Amino acid sequence: MPEPSPDQTVTAKQRSYSLRWRLLWTVLGTSALLWLASLSIMAFIAWNETNDVFDDALKESSYLIMAATTDFNDRGLLNEAGIGAGEPRKVDIQYQIVVDGRVIQRTGKAPATPFIPDFEQRKGFKNIEIDGKRWRIFVVRSKDAHFEVQVGQKFKKRLDILEELADSLALPVLLLLALLGLASWYCVSRVIKPIKLTAHALTQKSRDDLKPVTIDNQPSELQPIVSALNGVLLRLDSALQAERRFTADAAHELRTPLAALRMHVQLLQRQHGELALPFQKLRDDIDRSTALVENLLALARLDPLNQGSLQRQEISLQQFLQELLQSHAGMAAQRGVTLQLHCDIDHMQINPEMMQIALRNLLDNALRYCPTNSVVEIQAGHHPGQLRIAICDDGPGVDAEQHARLSERFFRVLGSGESGNGLGLSIVHRIAELHGARLSFGGGLHGRGLGVFLDFPNREQGQQDQMQ
Repeated sequence: MPEPSPDQTVTAKQRSYSLRWRLLWTVLGTSALLWLASLSIMAFIAWNETNDVFDDALKESSYLIMAATTDFNDRGLLNEAGIGAGEPRKVDIQYQIVVDGRVIQRTGKAPATPFIPDFEQRKGFKNIEIDGKRWRIFVVRSKDAHFEVQVGQKFKKRLDILEELADSLALPVLLLLALLGLASWYCVSRVIKPIKLTAHALTQKSRDDLKPVTIDNQPSELQPIVSALNGVLLRLDSALQAERRFTADAAHELRTPLAALRMHVQLLQRQHGELALPFQKLRDDIDRSTALVENLLALARLDPLNQGSLQRQEISLQQFLQELLQSHAGMAAQRGVTLQLHCDIDHMQINPEMMQIALRNLLDNALRYCPTNSVVEIQAGHHPGQLRIAICDDGPGVDAEQHARLSERFFRVLGSGESGNGLGLSIVHRIAELHGARLSFGGGLHGRGLGVFLDFPNREQGQQDQMQ
């Protein structure tokens, strides 16, 4: 096997890429972009909220200055009724001026006693609880320790600011998360699309198409798997080809000795008239073996074919089916079976030779398995979206449970009393596949017997739908 040239190796490396790295960079890139966007949005919201807090702090400072310069009543209490009345106060700072353990001046919401009676440090923070509510207190004492200022704020005010900030961020964060999910889903779907395409290519494989799946432009992670599957497909194709060649060769080689054996038996039958009955049974067995060989040869010829290589031609279906009935008229008369034809299709695109083999097999089965005084009818007409050819009878029929196995190779219905090799319907099934038709089984005439249906795609109807 020739070694690949350096140019071919470079081309293969250029075409290959890592699905893992592409997925990683896609997710990281998408997350980074959305993270930057979310950071910008949160910075914008935090900036606005910070401005609001500082603006409120300025307001509170003005209130405190006003409190420090306003005339007080005999209690030294600032009358806040007219200061910021009706305005929501986010910061809401309260203060006390304490001299010798007494509050000499305070805001209206501050308690009459010091927030912290004995604060050991010159200045600092401390958390306390007043009437079941937590406060954050800052204390600063003058250098001469003559007085101290205690400024307090409820923790609830801080929580209110935090809740307001959370409310402002909730909707943008949820929207960004949803956007991240959609972007990740889209990007991941695009990245793993080669996996789906490869899986679809593998599901399309059949015994008619076992060609290797191309590995060009495939991710490096998939190439070993695809290569291994291609090896399996090649080995399977080789095995099927060998089986077909063996079947065809064996069947072909058996035809000549079987024909010679039949001639010898026929000659012996003439020479020994007293053994005519045993020799006749032997001839029947030889005829069945010959029929089996012919069917095996037919399957060996049909198996390698596919729909694309099947040659079709437009025929007059009425005339085609009429000739088929005439060729079986003698057999029908001999068995006491009535043949009927009902055709509503003028022309049809089929392979006449193959379709004649399929319909002949179906008609032979119907005539052989139907009792005397039965009716066998060939029907051809339009089915919803399809063209249907059916052969129906009013004979004993077949159990519905066995319908699915009728087209299996070498399967025969027990108890029929007729000889056969179980390949006739397999041949019909294969010919139907080559025509793109579907073989199915159901009830026969008048709710009795067996109906065999060949449903072909209605190409003319499809073309008309496309034109409309």
